[in-house]
Amino acid sequence: MTRELSYAQAVGEATVQALEADERVFVYGIGVDDPKAIFGTTKEAARRFGPSRVFDTPASENALTGLAIGAALGGLRPVLVHARNDFLYYCMDQLANHAAKWHAMFGGVMRAPIVVRAIVGKGWGQGAQHSQSLQALFAHLPGIQVAVPATPYDAKGVFLQAVSGNAPVVIIEHRRLHDVKAAVPEERYTVRPGQGAVVRKGKDVTIVAVSLMVSEALAAAEALKARRIDAEIVDPRWVKPLDKALILKSLKKTGRLVVLDTSWKTCGVSAEIAALAAEEGFSYLKAPVARVALPDYPAPTSAALEPLFYPGTREIVAAVERTLGRKVGRKVASSGPRQEAYIGPF
Repeated sequence: MTRELSYAQAVGEATVQALEADERVFVYGIGVDDPKAIFGTTKEAARRFGPSRVFDTPASENALTGLAIGAALGGLRPVLVHARNDFLYYCMDQLANHAAKWHAMFGGVMRAPIVVRAIVGKGWGQGAQHSQSLQALFAHLPGIQVAVPATPYDAKGVFLQAVSGNAPVVIIEHRRLHDVKAAVPEERYTVRPGQGAVVRKGKDVTIVAVSLMVSEALAAAEALKARRIDAEIVDPRWVKPLDKALILKSLKKTGRLVVLDTSWKTCGVSAEIAALAAEEGFSYLKAPVARVALPDYPAPTSAALEPLFYPGTREIVAAVERTLGRKVGRKVASSGPRQEAYIGPF
């Protein structure tokens, strides 16, 4: 029988396996060894390996990133964990001006293979300072790889790839995915950079979905099926490097493209994928590209406003119908913000 793990359990297992396989790996960050242990993802690693390899830190994100870079240049394999990816702003100088550039500045001789795990919040009043999805910000930087795993399988494979690779990697996890369960092999395996996946085959429209929006796309595909629309869903898994060939192959088949992102629409990942379609797949397009992403406004704290801010099934179905030139049909219940199984944001 194929065993199932939650997304959080898959990350935890990958962390333990990375620490077992390579004595150079260590994990650190605010709360990695406290009772909640980053939503449980570092609990077993902290128990098994103790404070010499899994340890708590002060709230000094810029300094902690500098520590990771220095350790990596010295031959270690640091994993820095942020319970919310919003605090990556404090790390920007170290990531943009040092980690990203080191390999190129020293002619390929030196590398800074650091791994940064950072989690997106949503719901429970997370608000504007704890709900941001910053994948586009870091994907903009040459020299940094950015992953957005959407399934437990991918969460484990991406982590093990990042720890064993030679590039700095930012992994953006969505908190709403941590409780999702799916089949995960027990053995070690990797999901290579730039390796996307078709998670649902279809013929009428291509939906490229990032992170949590993969789940939303799958729910929308069922609603579309009732409207006799067969949607193909592509999960890039990595937004830097991006699996361009896979996206273009699907677009060539369907002729229509809808892009879903967990972040803002302007200058985001959805814009990059739309540009790919315009530049390299224009002859395939039968209709303009549609995008479903956040409005250009900070996330609200109010639970009453969240359903208006975050797009879901309803918005995806409407975008697909418009792309197909159909009149938007009967209303679809939006997935909306789901109830959290935990109390409090951390």
